[in-house]
Amino acid sequence: MAAMNAPCALLIDDHAMFRAGLRQVIKVAIPDLDIFEAGSLDEALSCPSNNLTVVLLDNKLNGLSGIEGIALIRRKWPLVPILMLSSQFEPETVRLALARGVDGFLSKAESVDTIVQTLQQVMVGGVMGTATVVPMAQKCLTPRQSAVLGLLHQGLSSKLIARQLFISENTARKHVQDILAFFAVASRAEAVFAARNQGLVG
Repeated sequence: MAAMNAPCALLIDDHAMFRAGLRQVIKVAIPDLDIFEAGSLDEALSCPSNNLTVVLLDNKLNGLSGIEGIALIRRKWPLVPILMLSSQFEPETVRLALARGVDGFLSKAESVDTIVQTLQQVMVGGVMGTATVVPMAQKCLTPRQSAVLGLLHQGLSSKLIARQLFISENTARKHVQDILAFFAVASRAEAVFAARNQGLVG
């Protein structure tokens, strides 16, 4: 029987087998965490817990998508962190989820250890705001993009980057846009910040 004041995670995913597997993994790592499972947002909003600590939200759901449901979850539990755990991690999806208020974004392709560690970080407020956790193994900068990133880190404009790399300014701008998409950010400063956090620049 669960303790009266035990912390609770709300796991929203329409794949019952995935929910069961993830529940088992989380319980092993965090045995005192209760887990309420929901296959849809309607089910999720009926979660009875007054001790909700974190929401694990898939984006691809029957009915409303996870991104569409973020506002509903926020309305009911305004202070509870939301970690989006999805197989969809295109830059635009990640950016939209973060813009609507999730505290972290994690791909289902990540390792079990990474999922559990990120969940624990979110529960204690360690992954906030524009944090984006996407599997680096499934995406990487090209050598040219890495060179452009290094020059962005130095504060160079597209014109100066083009001169340094002997490419056209339009090509330099295209590389910059690809780098912004890679990190799912909207500005050069955010890209440099994200790259520094991931150890890609000094």
